[in-house]
Amino acid sequence: MPKYVVVTGGVLSGLGKGIITSSIALLLKSRGYTVTAIKIDPYLNCDAGTMNPFQHGEVFVLEDGGEVDLDLGNYERFLDINLSRENNITTGKVYKNVIEKERRGDYLGKTVQIVPHITDEIKGWIRRVAEGSGADICVVEIGGTVGDIESMPFLEAVRQLHLEEGRENVVFIHTTLVPILRVVGEQKTKPTQHSVKELRAIGIDPDIIVGRSTKRLSKEVKEKISLFCNVDKEAVFSSPDAEYIYEVPLILEEQGISKYVLKLLNLPYKEAELSEWKKFVERIKKAKREVSIAIVGKYTALGDSYLSILEAFCHAGAEFDVKVHVIWVEAEDLEAGNFSMLEKVHAILVPGGFGERGAEGKIKAIEFARKNKMPFLGICFGFQLAVVEYGRNVLGLECHSTEVKPNVKHPIITILPEQYGVQQLGGTMRLGAQPILIKEGTLAYELYKSTKIYERHRHRYEVNPKYIDELEKNGLIFSGIAEDRIRMEILELPEHPYFIASQFHPEFKSRPLKPAPLFYGFVKAAVDEKYH
Repeated sequence: MPKYVVVTGGVLSGLGKGIITSSIALLLKSRGYTVTAIKIDPYLNCDAGTMNPFQHGEVFVLEDGGEVDLDLGNYERFLDINLSRENNITTGKVYKNVIEKERRGDYLGKTVQIVPHITDEIKGWIRRVAEGSGADICVVEIGGTVGDIESMPFLEAVRQLHLEEGRENVVFIHTTLVPILRVVGEQKTKPTQHSVKELRAIGIDPDIIVGRSTKRLSKEVKEKISLFCNVDKEAVFSSPDAEYIYEVPLILEEQGISKYVLKLLNLPYKEAELSEWKKFVERIKKAKREVSIAIVGKYTALGDSYLSILEAFCHAGAEFDVKVHVIWVEAEDLEAGNFSMLEKVHAILVPGGFGERGAEGKIKAIEFARKNKMPFLGICFGFQLAVVEYGRNVLGLECHSTEVKPNVKHPIITILPEQYGVQQLGGTMRLGAQPILIKEGTLAYELYKSTKIYERHRHRYEVNPKYIDELEKNGLIFSGIAEDRIRMEILELPEHPYFIASQFHPEFKSRPLKPAPLFYGFVKAAVDEKYH
């Protein structure tokens, strides 16, 4: 039966609890154990699909089409595994299941309550995922902060899980903030003390405390946390700020955290194998060269809106010993024709997005990249707008996407046939991994080295099949197509140093030791642009 590591957070949100969870999972895997991970999100949404990226960061898409919290992206990147929508539990999903059971009469006339029915649903879900994965250890992250009313049923559920599974089968790790007051320059433990007090009042005694601070916790501070929070001195670990998230596992392992977790879980000690991970971290930290890449979007005020793209840049950059410096360009700022920001960079990326705002600015950025032979990568909406730009400026058509201009003369991008009549927005797009056929002798084939790939999608619109022949006769190549041979998946320009766009999101499958092929080629082209 699997064992469980439950990660909770205190004091405030945004501590990097997801990175701590990912790091613990990686370290346990590095010691020869199979590991899976679950993210619990206390919000009432059934999934992250309808949430604004400004509020919650990017929507991460899984192989099975699950639209989930960005932390699952970190789990996949750190563990190099594919998770499913079942690995993301939300309040909305839990209550929906319980209410549906009540309507069917599954509870046989009982009064349905938070305890035991909601908590039983949560425990059952956790066990189902853990056992179904076949993993030795399941790491469960509970989103939000201890004390939040939304988190209470989940904390009660894991308290019961601990009681039912036994002390040696469930370990609690509590992540808290240890701030440094600038006036006195001292690390303060009082927020951690209050957070642990709140957790213990719920009935959960943390086995391990990870203190988040700008610098490492001093010996005295660790001893104080140990004394006032009733944990062993060896159970207090420090997680200082790091330049790269991929350093965090090494910082924690240096202090012996995975060895301590295995001891608590009564699991045999195995040597850790982290040599490749260490080499990767060393490469990204020691990179002396730098390239600048513009991301032309409309959520540029919050970097987490494009988190997977930023991480894909990091993975690809390590392959060439370069740091990718991102220049954020607000798409609307380009609509007046001022390209001074684009003139300073070595490559341009136009990411996914929805709606009219910023669309014209993105089209201008694509035109700039095409005409100036600047490396370009378009993703999803960026792919569609690359088709619009080509239709306008090469074919001379008055064209657009019907998403932006429903009555345009030439609807070169149009809604997917299966989307007609769709009323609900949540979970109804073309989602998840889909097979793509790649033409030999193209840039896409050179990058993927395969004639068939699977990549993750999230869209409602596609290239209008009526315009494909005309586009290709005028020099645009669709080098990747869906198996139905109707949907276009990858486009490229053969006379351009690097001009490629995909209907799918390659960033979702990029890994630290296996960069996404389109990003690998893109960063290489940016390096060539600057250094050759």
